[in-house]
Amino acid sequence: MNDHSPRRYKGSLLERAAEQYAFGAPPAVPPVMPSAPVAPPQPPAPPVQAYYPPEPPVAAPVQVAAPQPAYLEDPVLEEPAPAIRRGFAAEGPVEPVRPSGRRVAPVDRTLLSQGGMLVPGGPITALAEEFRQVKRQLLLTARAVAGADAQRARMILVCSAQPNEGKTFCAINLALSMSAEKDVEILLVDADFAKPDVLGRLGVPEGPGLLDVLSGAVGNVEDCIIDTDIPQLSLLPAGTRTHGDTELLASERARAVIDGLTTANPRRIVIFDSPPALAASPAAVLALHAGQVMLVVRADKTTESDLREATAMLDGCEHIQLVLNSVSFQPGGRRFGTYYEEAGK
Repeated sequence: MNDHSPRRYKGSLLERAAEQYAFGAPPAVPPVMPSAPVAPPQPPAPPVQAYYPPEPPVAAPVQVAAPQPAYLEDPVLEEPAPAIRRGFAAEGPVEPVRPSGRRVAPVDRTLLSQGGMLVPGGPITALAEEFRQVKRQLLLTARAVAGADAQRARMILVCSAQPNEGKTFCAINLALSMSAEKDVEILLVDADFAKPDVLGRLGVPEGPGLLDVLSGAVGNVEDCIIDTDIPQLSLLPAGTRTHGDTELLASERARAVIDGLTTANPRRIVIFDSPPALAASPAAVLALHAGQVMLVVRADKTTESDLREATAMLDGCEHIQLVLNSVSFQPGGRRFGTYYEEAGK
């Protein structure tokens, strides 16, 4: 590091001048030539210390640079990036920060495992393979729908006919599986306003959400989104419960807010966990915003009449696909996931 500070000299100004011009003892007094009777000798006068003011030295002006902060590396940077951008501060790791500036909420992997759901980074299971097949079909349909309406194509509504048929279970697993894709970012919206359960199953604290934005209590929906420590997965809570949720969803503000979820990020796919179609009216309104519906059908519970009625309720969306949940596999039957367990055999 260059030192631009003025050079420091020892001693006073006078001592420096004496050193520079070789000042020593004062010159001796010249002898006096006798021209008259010599007077008795007088004691010599004490020597006189003469002061010769030094001529000021001529030197080039010194350019003193303004003090600059010292960095551990690359000191020539004019505006070095703060350490937090690299995920570390001077004293150690810091909480990761996404480019949006939102803090990252950790997802409880233990809760995922206990709930029988996919665990990011875990082994490939039969469930993981099944949702790979499900998401692939949904992504293909999204590309087909994009020709008519690019915004709606990236909105998927996960619904069921009746409660307890596994719609939230499927919505979370679909979001986890889709977040592993390389070219998309997933926003999972808890839109079951009467019984929100998405964040609870992930171990993420609740906060302001979609209903707060629709009611005007929060101005920007992006401020309510919670990033997670699972790459490319974010969450939008349901928000403060209200008896007018259906009317809020049917408003013009809702149209602008929901469309804004996709326009804010061209890589974003929005997955709505909806209330059951035959149990709460918001499902039919949400279907008007979605490009496709994934209707969860429980193999041992959903009746054909419920399925037909739910499909009619969701006809605001042209593309409805069925997912069979809670299927019992027969011994020796086809099942995804076992092939990976046989690796090397």
